[in-house]
Amino acid sequence: MNLKSYDEATRYITEECIRIYIEKDIINATELALHLMNYSQLKMHCPQHHYLIPAAMLTSAYKSQGRPLEMLQNDLMEAMMRAKNVLPAFCGLYGSCGAAVGLGIYTSILLDSDQYSTHTWALTNRIVGECLIKISQIDGPRCCKRSSYIALQIAEDFSKEEFDIDLGKTEHFKCTHYMHNEEECKKTECPFYPLKCKK
Repeated sequence: MNLKSYDEATRYITEECIRIYIEKDIINATELALHLMNYSQLKMHCPQHHYLIPAAMLTSAYKSQGRPLEMLQNDLMEAMMRAKNVLPAFCGLYGSCGAAVGLGIYTSILLDSDQYSTHTWALTNRIVGECLIKISQIDGPRCCKRSSYIALQIAEDFSKEEFDIDLGKTEHFKCTHYMHNEEECKKTECPFYPLKCKK
C-alpha cells in the first residue's frame, strides 16, 4: 500500500485498521471508529471522517466474514480514493453529509456494487438516505462527530438486517469531543451530549 500521498490522519486510520484486523479476532465497528476518532491529528471537523466511517465498517465486516487481509488492504485503498472526492463542507454545500456518503462507500465496496447494479444499487443509496434523514433531524451547524455517531448507529442496524453482518451493537454514545467544538456545540439538543445521554 502506498500511503505517501495521503495526510497523516488518513495514513493513521489505514494503518490502525490493518493492525487491529491482524491482532483481533472480533472487531466492533463502532469501538474501532471511536478509537480512530481519538487520534490527536484528527480535527474536530475534517473530511477524514468521510474515510474513517467506511474504513471502520469494512474492517469489522471483513473480519466477521473471514475475508483475507489483502482484500481489506485493497479495499481500504479504494475507500480512500472514493472518500477523497467527498470534499470538505460537503454537508452544507451539497446537502449530503460525508459520513453518510461514507456508508455508501462502505456498502458499494462490501457488495461489489456500482451504477449498473440492481438490488445492491438500491441498498447503497438507501443506507445513505436513511442516514441523511437521521442527520437532518438536528439543526446545524455541522458537527462531524455527531454525524459520524449517527452513521455508526445506522450502519450497525442496516448491516445486521440487510447483510446479516454483525458489526456489534452500541446502545449509548457519549461524545467525548464536544469541548473541542468551537463552532457551537448543540449541547442538550444533541443526543450524544454527555449530560443528556442515559447512563
